[in-house]
Amino acid sequence: MVALLALIFGTVVVGSVAAPGTATADTLVLPSRDPFYGSGRDLAKISPGTPLKTRIVQLAYGNKRFPAIASQILFRTTDQFGKPTAAVTTIIEPPVSGPRKVISYHSPYDALGSQCDPSYALRGGNTGRGPEFDDLTIGTLLAQGYTVVVPDYEGLSMRWTMGRESAQTALDSLRAAERHLRLPASTPVGLFGYSGGSVPTGFGADLAPTYAPELNIIGAAAGGVLVQPSHNLPYVNGSAQWAGVIPALMNVYSDVFNLGIRQFLSPKGAAVLAQTQGKCLIDFATKYPGLTDAQLLAPQYPGLLSIPGIPAAFNQNIMGWVGKPRSPMFLGVGNVDGTGDGIMIDGDVQGLATRYCREGVQTQYKSYPKLSHFDAFLPWAPDAEKFLADRFAHRPAKYCTNIPTGNTLGPLPTD
Repeated sequence: MVALLALIFGTVVVGSVAAPGTATADTLVLPSRDPFYGSGRDLAKISPGTPLKTRIVQLAYGNKRFPAIASQILFRTTDQFGKPTAAVTTIIEPPVSGPRKVISYHSPYDALGSQCDPSYALRGGNTGRGPEFDDLTIGTLLAQGYTVVVPDYEGLSMRWTMGRESAQTALDSLRAAERHLRLPASTPVGLFGYSGGSVPTGFGADLAPTYAPELNIIGAAAGGVLVQPSHNLPYVNGSAQWAGVIPALMNVYSDVFNLGIRQFLSPKGAAVLAQTQGKCLIDFATKYPGLTDAQLLAPQYPGLLSIPGIPAAFNQNIMGWVGKPRSPMFLGVGNVDGTGDGIMIDGDVQGLATRYCREGVQTQYKSYPKLSHFDAFLPWAPDAEKFLADRFAHRPAKYCTNIPTGNTLGPLPTD
């Protein structure tokens, strides 16, 4: 695998040219200890997408360095609640001349700890993250001549699954990249993301017309799509493979929305939430087979949705309800059991596609029968690449045909 990655990056990537005064970084340091990730500036007076720091970095997998470098930028963005914050993005350029084609690649890094950040992994960190989907997919995109922009879309506070923040960070990453590369606003851009990466992809398409209307987004491809988290919760409750996401989500929602969830926990819940705090997806997703949300809560609370503030918080993260894309959409999901891929729900993706079509959004939907979440990525990725290639080339396509109505989506009742 490492040899294959070296071949891809070694034959495809050329290094970015450092601008005058640009820092270089060859020593690998955890983001939590790396001063590059801190701005130290009053961000309220700086416009979203403004680069704050830039450095040139070596691309690597573990201690195997690729003969390629990339640019990393700390930039100003906006958090879930509209407040200024910062994040980091990585820009990798292909060895081609002529008009640029940019893809914002959204890694499914699903993390509660900054050691999981793509900006760190691409430099050789976090080699225990599992299958190298990121490295191989990025290499494939580079081979097709795309400039690939890889944002740490969860931000510096690791706000996993937060729709607005993930989207705004990804969109501001593109603004920063275009400024760094001196690209015109007319530069065509595609959004690409699977699983956790579907969040900045879908919400990014939703919010782009109002948050970053100058970006020329020509299409968005989202796979293994997280549409309405309140529907996913009962689906993974007691799951043999995915129950570990429940305590991780409880940690994130409590921290982001200041819900004080620890006061509602059972002794087991307190222990399990402590075990998942600060970890990467691979560290917790499959480690608690059969776990339910009720087991994590005190007896008077029958489930997570009974906790004060949780329904309202979940309502903030329903894809398709914060805006309407103006770019064509491709939505895909596996269906291994008649409901979904084991964690994402096919009927929800159908419902989102139906909503988009009713709103006049050009949308394609595809289900991958008998395939689980990880397995469905393998056919989805080339389908997504073709969809975006066709949009960049302005080829005609059929939209909104043979899409099942799917599930009803919408806000939960709140007190």
